[in-house]
Formats: sequence, structure tokens, C-alpha cells
Amino acid sequence: MKDTAQRIREIVIVGGGTAGWMAAASLKQHFGKAPISITLIESSEIGTIGVGEATIPTIRRFYQSLGLSDVDVLRGANATCKLGIRFNDWLRPGSSFVHPFGLFGQDLKGVPFHNYWQRLRAEGETAEIGDYSLGASLAKGGKFTLPSRNPPSSLSVFDWALHLDAGLFAGLMRKVAEAAGVQRIDARITQVNLRPQDGFIASVDLDNGSTVEGELFIDCSGFRGLLIEEALKTGYEDWSPWLLCDRALAVQSESLVGAWREPPPYTDVTAQTAGWRWRIPLQTRFGNGYVYSSRHIDDDAALVELTGAVPDRLLHAPRQIRFTPGRRAKAWNKNCIALGLAAGFLEPLESTSIALIETGIEKIKQLFPDRGFNPAVIDEFNDMSRLEMERVRDFIILHYKANQRGDTAFWRDCQAVEIPDTLKHKIELFRERGHFIRYRWEMFQPASWLAIYAGFEILPKTWDPSLDGADVAALSRALGEMRRSVREAVEAAPTHDAFLDQYARPAPMAAQ
Repeated sequence: MKDTAQRIREIVIVGGGTAGWMAAASLKQHFGKAPISITLIESSEIGTIGVGEATIPTIRRFYQSLGLSDVDVLRGANATCKLGIRFNDWLRPGSSFVHPFGLFGQDLKGVPFHNYWQRLRAEGETAEIGDYSLGASLAKGGKFTLPSRNPPSSLSVFDWALHLDAGLFAGLMRKVAEAAGVQRIDARITQVNLRPQDGFIASVDLDNGSTVEGELFIDCSGFRGLLIEEALKTGYEDWSPWLLCDRALAVQSESLVGAWREPPPYTDVTAQTAGWRWRIPLQTRFGNGYVYSSRHIDDDAALVELTGAVPDRLLHAPRQIRFTPGRRAKAWNKNCIALGLAAGFLEPLESTSIALIETGIEKIKQLFPDRGFNPAVIDEFNDMSRLEMERVRDFIILHYKANQRGDTAFWRDCQAVEIPDTLKHKIELFRERGHFIRYRWEMFQPASWLAIYAGFEILPKTWDPSLDGADVAALSRALGEMRRSVREAVEAAPTHDAFLDQYARPAPMAAQ
């Protein structure tokens, strides 16, 4: 029988917010009745960033594993449904396309669909790739329905995520965590105490006079990196040579039920003078923001540009967030693991912040250490984390590099960026052969890359040679049938607003 004397029994999470409470709830659920205590330290006096209001579909699997249903979160987090992201003016002014959570068309005879689409384009067919995506077409039509449990074909395959109030969602996670036995301490950390023999974290002193000891510490303290950086001096890898934006303004705006247009089932991201603007619909308000480069626009001008673009009454003064895009040199250093903003930051263009918290938690479960903290375990965690974040980075860089605007210095500078070799290799293989590289640790799959490639008019030089002898008329009829099937499904679907009325908005109390 294996000796369990070296098991870790005390986990200390520093920082609440989305990252801290997600980690607390998920780890407590994972370890069940094992004798492992989890203590979360946060100060109610310290606010959280709370920008991450848009998610990707993995969030639904995450909260479902904790016993929460979609309806629970839709109602409890003021949430709406998200089928994807609509990119406005990114390719050039006036352009628009949707990056959906779902597939495009149907692969035939082992040949990926985009080859058939491109073969017909060569014959003058003008249908957009999004016309073959149920997810994209539902989004553009303002419709929403739940995906089929047993889709009759790949044309019916799509997924969905949520727009949610990050503070309310963190509250849901806290409720789950505390019900499972996580202990919360409301206090500020005044000092981090390191073990003299090896520099590991031994304990933290609190402003209430107490000291909390732990064996594994999880740093969810945000950009500050109280443990991973201030105490352990881990270092930071700066990615600003590739990603020029370094500031954001965020503001909530009013929406009056019944007096405002129906909430779209997608996130809107619109290119601006020196960056891009987001607009996220919640049930009772909008989230708005401007991610920009301080080298290309000053703060006052950015504020004017944002507030001038928001059509609703602002609920507060816009908050500024300063950041350096990049990652911590090590996500795991000694006996400390960083999650969320403490591990690094990539702008919220593809809603990856919460998803990276999820994958970080999963890696903690897979590679949970004992008190010996074997370096091989730590190295594997760090390597997995690095590769995953670099691949998300490359996906985001692609959006900027591929723009054809050139109307401002910012967009010209984005075009001129010398991209990482990893991204250059991916683009070259797609242009040359229509081939998608797939890695184990990668958040975005081929359908997402296809959405961005096609949206930015990055297309292969040709199609699969097997289609050289294709019956073009028959192929045109087949793809026309695909488009018709998608259109009919969209026409039959309820509006997003009607779906929210039925499932998300709590029914009024019955009269007594």
C-alpha cells in the first residue's frame, strides 16, 4: 500500500474573485472527502477587475460539474446566451463576420468542407462561409435555440457560452465552495513568509493579527501577483512586441427591459482608431470597453471615443485598466501556482481569461503534488501552461496581423508586426495546402481558425486535388441544400429574447 504521509493536506488560495472562487469550488469538489483543507483569503475592501464577462463553451461544462445547471447560471449571473463573436470593421471599415462556436458545412469523402466551398468560389459562387454554419447564422439572425442532443448531421453542430456578470458568477462559485467546506477569511495579507532553507512559502500574515500556514499556495491576487511575483520574484515574459494594446477602459451602461432592442446572442467587437471596442449584452445592462494602445492614442481621446460610441446611459465613470500582455515566466514556482491574471494576461478579444482559469485548475488536478514537490511535475505543468498560452497568443495576434485597414498608425503597425515563427508556420501551411495544425494543448480548434482565416480573407492557394474533376453543378446543388437547411433551422428558432424570457428571466411571484 502506498504511503500517504507525504500527501498535501492544506491548500491556501490568495484572492477571491472569479479565479479564486472557481479554484476553491472545483478543487473542493474534486477532492471530496479527502482530508484536504482549502482556505481562501480575500479582502472585501479590495475590488476585482471583473472585465471577463464573455466566455467560451467550456464554462458550461465547468459549472455543470459543480452541480449547477444552465438555468441556474443564466438566472444567477444576469446572463445571456453567446453563440460567438461578431467582428466589425476589422478586415476593413464596413466589414463584418462572426466567429461561431460550431462547425462549417459538412466534410465529404474525407475532404474538409472548406475545400468544396473554395472550389465553388472559383466558379463564381458568392456564399459566405458563415452561410454554412448554424451557429453563425443563428447569431446573425438574433435567434437562439439549444443544440440538438443527437444532431442529424454536422450542419446541426454548434455550441454556446454565456455573457455573465463576473461578480455574480464569482458569488455563485463562492456559494458552492463554502457549502462544500471551503473556509473564507476576510483580511488583507501584510507579509508573505518564506522558508529560509528553500525559499518556499511557509505562511502569510494577515492584518487581523493572525498567520495562515499552508503547504500549497494558489495565487489568484490578480495583476499584482502577490505571491508568485512580489514574494517569489518569478519574472514576466512581455508580449507587447506582438500585441500593441496595453490599456483598457471599461464601463457598464443602462438597458431598460421592453424599451431596448433585443440582446444579441453574440459579443460585438468593433475596430477603433487605436484598438477595439467590446459590447456585451447582459439581461439588465450592457458591458462596454475599449482596449487600446497608449502609444497610438492618449487616455483622454480614448475616453471620448468610447463614450461617444456607447448608445446608452452610462452607469458609472469608465474605469481604466493598465496591463502588459504576456505571461509569468513560470505559472508554478516552488509551492505556489498562479491562476488568472496572476499567471498572465491576454486581452479579452476571444474571451479566453476564464477559460485559462478552467484549464489551469484542470492541470492542478492532473499534476497535484505531494510535499516533495517533484521538479518533474512542476516542469510538466509549466510546459503545458506555456504552450497553451502561447497558442492562444498566436490566435489573437492573427486578428491584428491580418487586418487590411491601414487607415491609422495603429492598424498599419499591426500589419507590420513580425509575428512568431509558430504562427507564421500555421498561416503558411493553411495558405499552401488548406491544412490545420492541431496540438494537444490548444484552446482553439480548426473551425475557429477557419472562421478567422476566412473572415480576414486568408485562403489557401487552391483546393484538394480530388476536386479537380468534380461535377460543379452537382456540387453547387449539394452546397445550396446545405445553405437551405441552415436557413430553415434559423427561421424555425425562437429569438434570443424569447428564449431568455422562457428560461433565464425568473417568473414573477404568484399573487397571494
